[in-house]
Amino acid sequence: MIEEKKESTEKSLNFIEVIVEEDIKSQKHAGRVHTRFPPEPNGYLHIGHAKSICLNFGLADRYNGKTNLRFDDTNPVTEETEYVESIKNDVRWLGFEWENEFYASDYFDQLYEYAVKLIQKGLAYVDEQTSEQMAAQKGTPTEPGKESPFRNRSVEENLDLFQRMRKGEFPEGSRVLRAKVDMASPNMLLRDPIIYRIKFAHHHRTGDKWCIYPMYDFAHGQSDSIEHITHSICTLEFIHHRPLYDWFIEKLEIFPSQQIEFARLNLTYTVMSKRKLLQLVNEKFVTGWDDPRMPTISGLRRRGYTPASVRAFAEKIGVAKRDNLIDVSLLEFCVREDLNKIATRVMAVLDPLKVIITNYPEGQTEELHAENNPEDAEAGHRTVPFSRELYIEKEDFMENPPKKYFRLFPGGMVRLKHAYIIRCDEVIKDANGEVTELHCTYIPESKSGSDTSGINVKGTLHWVSVPHAVEAEVRLYDRLFTVEDLAAEERDFKELINPDSLQVIEKVYVEPWLKQATTKDHFQFIRKGYFNLDTDSTSEKLIFNRTVTLKDTWTKTQDKK
Repeated sequence: MIEEKKESTEKSLNFIEVIVEEDIKSQKHAGRVHTRFPPEPNGYLHIGHAKSICLNFGLADRYNGKTNLRFDDTNPVTEETEYVESIKNDVRWLGFEWENEFYASDYFDQLYEYAVKLIQKGLAYVDEQTSEQMAAQKGTPTEPGKESPFRNRSVEENLDLFQRMRKGEFPEGSRVLRAKVDMASPNMLLRDPIIYRIKFAHHHRTGDKWCIYPMYDFAHGQSDSIEHITHSICTLEFIHHRPLYDWFIEKLEIFPSQQIEFARLNLTYTVMSKRKLLQLVNEKFVTGWDDPRMPTISGLRRRGYTPASVRAFAEKIGVAKRDNLIDVSLLEFCVREDLNKIATRVMAVLDPLKVIITNYPEGQTEELHAENNPEDAEAGHRTVPFSRELYIEKEDFMENPPKKYFRLFPGGMVRLKHAYIIRCDEVIKDANGEVTELHCTYIPESKSGSDTSGINVKGTLHWVSVPHAVEAEVRLYDRLFTVEDLAAEERDFKELINPDSLQVIEKVYVEPWLKQATTKDHFQFIRKGYFNLDTDSTSEKLIFNRTVTLKDTWTKTQDKK
């Protein structure tokens, strides 16, 4: 039995955990586990980064290891301190804390010395060709490339030129430093890759100290090595970069970090490209990086997603070796599951129809007790005011209902949530024949919790007391794109934006208890979905975002089209 249990546990490990456990058993790196999360600070993190964060920090947590947060800030043109701060905020919001905070720019002096070492070993050279000339010499995957005419310069000449590059003697684009690897390699990335380029740009941390900057492939592995990272986990597009990663480590004779690749997250109805997300922001298709329709972590947070739901999503999709497309409905399921446990149930009327209870005393207010969350016994109760005049949803009344219609209709009876059973006696219409008001009577002995009326009704409606109602704005968000797999589309992705991704309802009535809501709170608007307070809210104007509907209505909606 013990052996069977052990075998079952091993089968449950993902392939990265198998590698890590084998390394621990063999005492590779003295059995240590040290990972890193290395974002480039050129935009806000998205749900794909969240998967990587959960993986790197999760592995370290599981094996009593450590995780560094390292900013890959080797391109000063696109990087900003704003992005650095947003990334730190996102990682902490997800529930993780890093062991060390580093920057690739911390290692610029060391990386420069590494480049000098490669030149001294005859493994790097300064090339004066244009980018077009170098591209023409690269060859094809089936044909070897041609060597640069500058490939066999002397060590002394290359050292002199590289030093002069550093001093700023040459214009941008006029010279690069290339590694001397193999121009005949079937792996195009090994055909003498560029490792340094000239760029006269102010760096967000080093200022104007440098005018040459290392390329990602050169800085990444060496930064891992400097930090003694044991398992450098990255996405599948870097699998062909691994031989170069290992080549630099071998030739520089430095700590041998190990690169492992996993499948990146691809999500239906979503773009994950930072470049495309930046387009959406810059071209005003969304209000900003934290627009609740964006797949950014800040957008999900503003929309009302919880850290637990994002972590659960990352756990459910697992770690794969092959790219696949994950249905966004799984992410929505995870947030529904979490919010069902923690969200306070409240009443809000989005499309109001007035109800007057004609036999309820005028001017009287009753404080009814409402359970905050039936899933949480410790969530407590609140009071909800009840009066003679109420708002219900227009869709909860039908003058000529079909069979098995359990909401309100002339002569019909329903229960008001937390309150009484009422009967519709009279329908008031305007000159156009539109229903504007319902006159009803209530049954005093039918109060929830102490009902002695003996009357059973099948429908229960939510409501808000008119004199106590608080006016609010509600923003109903839907998927930003209409197409499931955007990568398979030839059209410009901006042509596929869902015109109904945002619906604003400016005059919604909510119960007065919501005046104390904060942006950290989560609510279930009974029968309407899960909502949270938006950061645009003020004490004078409450604004609520719909995080997600109570059920997956998207598929049904699309089937009808």
